[in-house]
Amino acid sequence: MRFVGSFERQIDDKGRLALPAPHRALLGERCYLVKGAGKCIEVWPEEVFDEVADLLIADSRHDPEARAKRRATAASAIAASPDKQGRVNLPDPLRSWAGITGERQVTIAGNLDHLDIWDPPRFARKQAIGDEQLDDADQEDADVDGGDGEP
Repeated sequence: MRFVGSFERQIDDKGRLALPAPHRALLGERCYLVKGAGKCIEVWPEEVFDEVADLLIADSRHDPEARAKRRATAASAIAASPDKQGRVNLPDPLRSWAGITGERQVTIAGNLDHLDIWDPPRFARKQAIGDEQLDDADQEDADVDGGDGEP
C-alpha cells in the first residue's frame, strides 16, 4: 500500500492535525515529522524514516553537502504518535517552515512512501508544476509515437 491522494484538513486550536483515515494504518503507532523539500512538512512511517536516516548517514560520511542535509533533517525531526483520532501535533517551527500561518487549512498529499503537509496555495503551485511536467511527458510520448499521446 502507498500514500496516495490529497486531502484538505484543518489544524485545531491546539495545533493538532487529523491525518487521513486511509493512511493511519500505514503510519503505524509512531511516525516522524520533518522539514520537507519545497517547504512542506513530511510525515514518515518510523521504518521508512529509519531507512532514510541510514542513507543520509552513509551519504554524509565524505560529502559536506550531504552532511548539511543530514544535520538539517535530524535537527528538524519530531517523533509523533497519533492519538486515538489519528491526530498529531504540528510544532510551530515546522508550521513556520511550511508557511502554515494564520489560517489553519492545510493540504495533505500522498507522496508514495510518505505524506506531505502543505500550505494550500504552495501545494497548488507545486501541483501545477507537476501537472505541466506530466503534460510535457505525454507530449514527448506523442512525438515519439507519431500520435496525440493517447494510448
